[in-house]
Amino acid sequence: MPKLVPAPDEVSKPFWDAVNEKRLVAQFCLDCNRYQHPPQAVCARCDGRNLEFRSLSGKGKIYSWQVMHDTRVRQMQEHQPFLIAVVECDESPDVWLLTNLPGSEPNQFEVGDPVEVEFEEVGPGKFIPQFRVVRQ
Repeated sequence: MPKLVPAPDEVSKPFWDAVNEKRLVAQFCLDCNRYQHPPQAVCARCDGRNLEFRSLSGKGKIYSWQVMHDTRVRQMQEHQPFLIAVVECDESPDVWLLTNLPGSEPNQFEVGDPVEVEFEEVGPGKFIPQFRVVRQ
């Protein structure tokens, strides 16, 4: 299934630069000691501007999932239905990332199952983080 190539803005650029180096990071507020994602110009909790990007382990768990039958994204319509999952990163319940759970089909996993990041190339030198279910 084709994936769109991200178009970072000034705030999200450090996140996408790290992903293109096959590293997963999230923004962290030094004022209130809280992660946040997606990146924002100020902390969503305390309005602090003392933000930095910190490395994440790339491990998490499935928080929620659904099968998309009616996307409005034209480039993905021919690939319907497809899976979308929300992953909660181990470092913080405030860091949620979207994935298609490559290698998985519905009924092959459950909410709470562990996942690990992998990086899928969507253009020359451009990657997106995807998560794969860790089979136990």
